[in-house]
Amino acid sequence: MTQRTWFITGVSSGLGRYMTELLLERGERVAGTLRSPGALDDLKAKYGNRLWLAQLDLTNTVLIREVVGRAFAQLGRIDVVVNNAGYGILGAAEELTDAQIDHQIATNLVGSIHVVRAAIPHLREQGGGRIIQISTMGGQVTFPGATLYHASKWGIEGFMDSLRHELAPFNIAVTIVEPGGTDTHFGKNIVVAEPLEIYAEGPVGQMRAFFGSGTYQSPGDAGKSVRAIVETAEQNPPPLRLALGSDAYGAMHGALSGRLAELESQKATAASTDKVSS
Repeated sequence: MTQRTWFITGVSSGLGRYMTELLLERGERVAGTLRSPGALDDLKAKYGNRLWLAQLDLTNTVLIREVVGRAFAQLGRIDVVVNNAGYGILGAAEELTDAQIDHQIATNLVGSIHVVRAAIPHLREQGGGRIIQISTMGGQVTFPGATLYHASKWGIEGFMDSLRHELAPFNIAVTIVEPGGTDTHFGKNIVVAEPLEIYAEGPVGQMRAFFGSGTYQSPGDAGKSVRAIVETAEQNPPPLRLALGSDAYGAMHGALSGRLAELESQKATAASTDKVSS
């Protein structure tokens, strides 16, 4: 196994914490960012200078550039950049406040874009590297009550899918990770919009009740998921997309099959709008 240095956002909990623990156990170095200082004091005490930490809020564009630059300067080389930080909002589009909309997009989409933009010059100068974007099966399928979350994830997937073409000549590869439900307590951290009564009995109300019941059990294993993500750093070339969980595979397979079938049904219509050759 090659010893690498990883830069990971959002390491205080969830997949970021699991990944940090696994990498440190394997003898690798981790540069991690977190919003709340002290959340990884236990790992810092155990692993010392193999764990580099910085406080970072992804809505602070100026600070993103400063932290990424400092990490490369102090650690010398970073092999893998992992965009992991993010969160979800549950509520009908009409229920969301302007501030909630702005913060969701700023964190999940714009923040992730700026982390990568800050890292690209360093990755180019060192001759290559990997970028791993933690998305979700919600980057390919949609559910009611998650309009803004889906907007952020579909947006970052489009950005990364396009970016891979730009970075390929510089030996920088991109992988988009699409987990299904995983036991990282993500559901407990969802921000819930102030409900409107008109949505109580419909699909949004059902989703709100589902997550609020406390009975949902995620089928995905966080430890296994993190190991699968880390393994992509050993693959050359790595997968562009990595589906994790049977629920993710099933939901995305159904959604993509449906979209392809609808596209096929429009083949003649699409061709009929071309200019007629003279």
